[in-house]
Amino acid sequence: MLDHTADVGIRAYGKSMEEVFVNCALGMMSLILDISRVDRKERAHISARAPGREDLLVKWLSEILFVVETEGLVFGAFGVEEIDEVHVIGWGEGEPLDAERHRISGEIKAPTYHML
Repeated sequence: MLDHTADVGIRAYGKSMEEVFVNCALGMMSLILDISRVDRKERAHISARAPGREDLLVKWLSEILFVVETEGLVFGAFGVEEIDEVHVIGWGEGEPLDAERHRISGEIKAPTYHML
């Protein structure tokens, strides 16, 4: 049996924690679909809490994926309203998934700590 999964990653930067979290979220969504084709019609609240920065980033990305998978929303923009070492409160703006228009290019099972 062939394994058709591959490890992929993103490299994200920012001048602040807020920028890093937003850029990581945008990078992750870009692995799933063409974010330039996502209309910013709806805003979803996204928050996470974890014991440290690395854990918090993985939890934030996991929460975004949870909304994508459970609510069928895809995002083309993100924002962070509040962040510190153990919690983040933010949002994603997007719309319900339209597989034909959004050109799905991949699926992410879960964000990981690999090379974090």
